[in-house]
Amino acid sequence: MSHPAFREADGSDWAAIWPIVAEVVRTGDTYALPPDISEEAACIAWMPDPEAGRRTFVAVVDDAVVGTAYLRPNLPGPGDHVANAGWMIAPTHEGRGVGRAFAEHVIEEARRSGYTAMQFNAVVALNRRAIALWKSLGFQVVGTVPGAFRHPVGGLAGVHVMHREL
Repeated sequence: MSHPAFREADGSDWAAIWPIVAEVVRTGDTYALPPDISEEAACIAWMPDPEAGRRTFVAVVDDAVVGTAYLRPNLPGPGDHVANAGWMIAPTHEGRGVGRAFAEHVIEEARRSGYTAMQFNAVVALNRRAIALWKSLGFQVVGTVPGAFRHPVGGLAGVHVMHREL
C-alpha cells in the first residue's frame, strides 16, 4: 500500500465518498446519523459548506479515495475558535495507519486555520479503537453523557466529549 495523500474534497469527490459514508453509517455503531440516511442528506451533512465553515477532505491511496473527514467550527460566533471534526475510513483500509495519518493531517490543518483547540461532541464510549487513537493524539475525555447513543449491540451507550488544545 502506498502512503496516503490528503487533499480538500470538492463536489466531484462525492461519488467516491458516498460509499464510505454509507458503509460506515449503515452499521449504526459510531455515528449519530441515521443508518438508512439518504445519499442527498449525507451529502448535505458531510460535504463542504462555506456558510457553516465546513471543509471536507479525502485520503487517497493508489488513486482511490479511502477516507474522508470534515473540519468545521464546533460552535458559531464566540465558539468558532474551537474546531470540530469527523473522520471515516473505508473498512477495507482500517488498521493500516490511514486514520492516524489523516487525523494528524486534519489536526494540523485546524491549527494552520487558526483554531486554538479541537472538540469531539459525541465519541461513542464503546468505540474503543477511536478513543485509543484520540487519546494517543492528545485528546482527553472531559465528560460523558450517559445513555446518549442507541448502539445496535451494546444498547444505550454513553458518548464522550473529547478535547485537546492545538
